[in-house]
Amino acid sequence: MSDNSTQTRPLSVIVTGGSSGLGVTMTKYFASLGYIVSILDVNTSLGHKVVTDIGAEYPQSTISFKRVDVTSWSDLATAFREVYQSRGAVDIVMANAGISEQGASSLTLVDEDEPSQPRLRTLDVNLTGVIYTVKLGAHYIKKNHPDPTTGSRGTIICTASNAGLYPFPVAPIYAASKAGVIGLVRSLARVLERVNIRINALAPAVLGKIPPPPFSAFPKLPTRVCIAITLLTNTIQKADLPPLKPYSRR
Repeated sequence: MSDNSTQTRPLSVIVTGGSSGLGVTMTKYFASLGYIVSILDVNTSLGHKVVTDIGAEYPQSTISFKRVDVTSWSDLATAFREVYQSRGAVDIVMANAGISEQGASSLTLVDEDEPSQPRLRTLDVNLTGVIYTVKLGAHYIKKNHPDPTTGSRGTIICTASNAGLYPFPVAPIYAASKAGVIGLVRSLARVLERVNIRINALAPAVLGKIPPPPFSAFPKLPTRVCIAITLLTNTIQKADLPPLKPYSRR
């Protein structure tokens, strides 16, 4: 296998849910740094379009897409193995894929004559999918040589939400899934520290639809999230952040 030292090659990044929302902002950000970005998402048409559009804007980067259901261990394990075999390493994993509750949450329907079964798809994607992603990310990142400057082998960043920190009565299952992500990260931090892998969580507020409109409601928030990613991954110094234009599907 080729030398997987981060000093001799571009960093290899996996972004789950990287074709829409905050995920496409992450994809664009890492592409702007010239990294190798692998998008794992269920939306095939949108995934290919993001690869084409962002790849054209940042030709110095390498971007690929693979259709993956993060709730399927076999799907996700195959995708990680293929990325590792084709790219030679996995350095940064963004466990970002997530969905909201569709319609009224069954847990909030307290006046039903007969109790309806809670819909757990949100929990499956937002928590089970993150657990699978973290497990696979740690497995492949551990194969890296520690960075001579930081001592780190790589970084895992999970997308949580402030709904996992504060009451969110309109979507309690969503809130529970994000609280679970926060608990997972806090509990694994010391475990992964022993093998020089960092794990952190982002807990943003409501981001609106990204895209479209291209960040119109929260024009600075996606860039601020990217600054947080920069500081958590030690990719570049804050003062050297490149300008980041909003991504638009046109």
